[in-house]
Amino acid sequence: MKNIAESGLKLLKKSETEVKKLLLLNHDKVSIYPESIHKLGESLVMIGRDETRRFLLVVADCPKAVPEGFEGEMLKLSDGGAALIGDLSGANAAALRRHFPWTAPVSLRNRRSTIGCGDRLGLASRGHIRAARKFEVSPVLAQQSMRELSMTGRTFQNVVDDAVFMVFECDYREGFGADGDHLKTIPDIDTALAVGMPMITLDLSEVMNAAAGDWPEAQVNDAFAALDPAYQARVLDEYGDKSFVVGCCEVKVDAATARRCAVMYTAAIDFAEKVYHHIRSKRGDEFDLEISIDETSSPTLPSHHLYIARELRKRGVEFSSMAPRFIGEFQKAIDYIGDLAEFDRQFKVHAQIAQAYGNYKVSVHSGSDKFAVYPTIGRETNGYLHLKTAGTSWLVAVTVIAQCDPALYRDMHRCALANFNDMLKLYHITADINRIPKLETLSDAELPKLMEMPEARQLLHITYGPILRSELRERFFATLHREEAAYTAAIEKHFDKHLSLLGLPRR
Repeated sequence: MKNIAESGLKLLKKSETEVKKLLLLNHDKVSIYPESIHKLGESLVMIGRDETRRFLLVVADCPKAVPEGFEGEMLKLSDGGAALIGDLSGANAAALRRHFPWTAPVSLRNRRSTIGCGDRLGLASRGHIRAARKFEVSPVLAQQSMRELSMTGRTFQNVVDDAVFMVFECDYREGFGADGDHLKTIPDIDTALAVGMPMITLDLSEVMNAAAGDWPEAQVNDAFAALDPAYQARVLDEYGDKSFVVGCCEVKVDAATARRCAVMYTAAIDFAEKVYHHIRSKRGDEFDLEISIDETSSPTLPSHHLYIARELRKRGVEFSSMAPRFIGEFQKAIDYIGDLAEFDRQFKVHAQIAQAYGNYKVSVHSGSDKFAVYPTIGRETNGYLHLKTAGTSWLVAVTVIAQCDPALYRDMHRCALANFNDMLKLYHITADINRIPKLETLSDAELPKLMEMPEARQLLHITYGPILRSELRERFFATLHREEAAYTAAIEKHFDKHLSLLGLPRR
């Protein structure tokens, strides 16, 4: 390690460009990521790796020239030079954000096309960045839900910090987002805001009365009659038996639908308004609020989407995107299930509503691997969209492990089978895992093909938590560290496919 630091000291007087061209910082299985080399005053700051870990390296003329905030072991070098070698810790991430502000997440509310990358491992952002650099798209590199945090044993701070190190390593200066995903309470929102997450995906599933969507009309009428009389009158006056022209489409709302919408969504809209003002009090205009109404069993009707959007705008709630529940099945890890022609017809109306009421982004949740509908989504939104992915990057890791460490994959598969039924309580999928071949019937060479089988993909997708909390965790991360290049290339290729099929312009 001292040798590599000495090499860095020799390069200190050269420009960043010269340093990056000189691949001299490679010694005895220790290497530096060339794009991570940055000059800071009289020092060089960079990220390297050895056989077991990635680390931060700061090289300076003398110990006093090491910038403030970085922590680690200090080494004495020749001619009075010094090197600090530190872990990729929270303190060092904070120091990077302080000294290199472009490594901190930012609001993407004015970016046309965004993609949530859902890196559950803190290792995928390198591949995400490589793909994003090819297209007119802004990545939300740090994105996790409370459920994912509990499954992986991470915190929002960990998620942001991991993205910061990858952004610095890749010298990515175009801005990235960080999303506290599917949050339902103000305390959870505050936790995400406190670590600098500018995007909040507000999940309204627990405050909206989704059950009223199936109530008989008499029950809806009784519930509507319990609302404030002035509010009842306004709802019927503004929506009852009205037609709304949105772009090239028309949305009709009869009086019964208006009453049903009021019963279903009034409490949720009240809460969204409260959350909006709360976030704004903490971040001013530098935030992205996404309204999520997709966690329901029934599709969001265009008339309901229109009602929610109009009511939020009427209250002055500024939101960047909305995630309806679209017709068909958006199950985890697999392609769209449903009538493509009907999806095209309904999605067009949803896109027109978004353009008519504030030109917010249509957000597609569980959006990874839905290749059949990407052309429609990209075309009808004209690229003004947010695509949310999560588990697909985890499955790319699983595939790489199946290719490179078959014994580990077999143990992960067995762990997944043992925990599958418990995970069904948290995730909605319809996979018949009895269709998956028995492991003992498959050769090592056949294992990667399992990740092309919908049932096996869903099995491994929803059981990431038990796998990462098991005794397999250390082997899993050690393998991904060893196979870093393969994992990065596979992530890049997978996201290239997503962004290409959406029809996003290439840079």
